[in-house]
Amino acid sequence: MSVDWNDLLDTFEFVSLGQPGEHEAVLCRKTGKFLWHSELADDVDEWPDDTEDEEKYLSIPHKKELDLGQPLVFEFARQFLPDEFDEIQGIFAKRGAYARFKDLLQRRKALDRWYDFENKATEAALREWCEINGITIEPAAGPAPEPDRR
Repeated sequence: MSVDWNDLLDTFEFVSLGQPGEHEAVLCRKTGKFLWHSELADDVDEWPDDTEDEEKYLSIPHKKELDLGQPLVFEFARQFLPDEFDEIQGIFAKRGAYARFKDLLQRRKALDRWYDFENKATEAALREWCEINGITIEPAAGPAPEPDRR
């Protein structure tokens, strides 16, 4: 089965918007279409009763299931902000951590580096998840990216 990368990424981001279980999505193994469901709003899509049937549907993971939450933040801090590691751990001991973390990144002029790090880690984790689940990613439409000329 193959999926469009942008559709997969949009669906993954939807699932990861809130806490695990607030938003769900599945990939229909028969049609190759993503179906979305939210506990916080009326159903986005018609939600089948048998989404737990793994032969028919594949559940899209939440970012926490792929270690893209706090473990990723701490890995970033170890690599790029080792002097602030203890402060970042303290930030994540309280509610509202991501807003305070991003404020710290802004002050340290590291926000763009964080977004790049997070995007690369998300792509790698999703591609690995696809490989494990026998999903191929359709080539992206549009012009090819410019080669890196560093």
